[in-house]
Amino acid sequence: MAEREVRTDEAAIARWFQKHGLAAGRRTRRGLLASENRDGWLFASPWIAGFVLFTAGPMVASFVMGLMQWDLLSPPQFAGWSNYTRALRQDPLVWQALRITTAYALGSVPLQMVSGFSLALLLNTGVSGLRWYRTVYYMPAVLGGVEVSLLWIWVYQPQFGLANWMLSLVGIAGPPWLASQTWALPSLVIMSVWGVGQSMVIYLAGLQGVPTTLYEAASADGANWWGRFRHVTLPMVSPVLFFQLVMGIIGALQVFTAGYVMTAGGPNNATLFFVLHLYRNAFQYFKMGYACSLAWLLFLYVSALTLLTFRSSSAWVYYETELRT
Repeated sequence: MAEREVRTDEAAIARWFQKHGLAAGRRTRRGLLASENRDGWLFASPWIAGFVLFTAGPMVASFVMGLMQWDLLSPPQFAGWSNYTRALRQDPLVWQALRITTAYALGSVPLQMVSGFSLALLLNTGVSGLRWYRTVYYMPAVLGGVEVSLLWIWVYQPQFGLANWMLSLVGIAGPPWLASQTWALPSLVIMSVWGVGQSMVIYLAGLQGVPTTLYEAASADGANWWGRFRHVTLPMVSPVLFFQLVMGIIGALQVFTAGYVMTAGGPNNATLFFVLHLYRNAFQYFKMGYACSLAWLLFLYVSALTLLTFRSSSAWVYYETELRT
């Protein structure tokens, strides 16, 4: 009887400790989670402050200014949606700039992607001196836009430029390039390949992350080079291609420096990019409210194209983690 009472007391004590031990553990986990949340917000606070001050705040201010008439000298006056109405219905240069910018994006983005990916494929073949080649191809990407534009003005110079000199070696008379309404925009598209080294490094990192076992398995199944490239390389690096496509579209639709420095939008508005038209209205014509409305129209256009690109990704981008889940 006494032995049974002792066992009953031990079981009750064990249940009590188990109960209070679990409770203490829950309190400890809650404390740790609260501490981690506090530390997370603390470390993220500089980025949050920078985003609010330098991105979200100016965006809200530009939207408000887009509803006003403001010449930077007199107080702004509320104008409702008149700036947007004028941009869409009364300013033909808006549609000209949008057409030129879209044509530039359609030409430069695929050209940059094909060039960068081709270079990455060549460098991924085990060539010796990989670091040297990678540095050489990346170096042009670190130069500023104005310096590059001045350099390419000389390249496209009709009388003594490098482009026409190279064409003359094979008996071809080069066009006037930037002075031609036909060739000005293609000249800037060709020039966009100059900074392809930056994307080449990203492509190369993606290619080097493809497991060699997949190539070995494909070779064992009888796949040739094209079969391995189509069924292994492209699916495995498709997330990298998708990233480059999105960033390329966003960057191309915001091109400004080349049109401003090299052609000033000419000849005959053949290189009038949307941001250049926005800049002129803001800082040359002192129509800051109208320029803000143009900025929001460009934002909506870029957002729509980016959303379409994301919606198309499910058809051609391969994510290994989705198959695992």
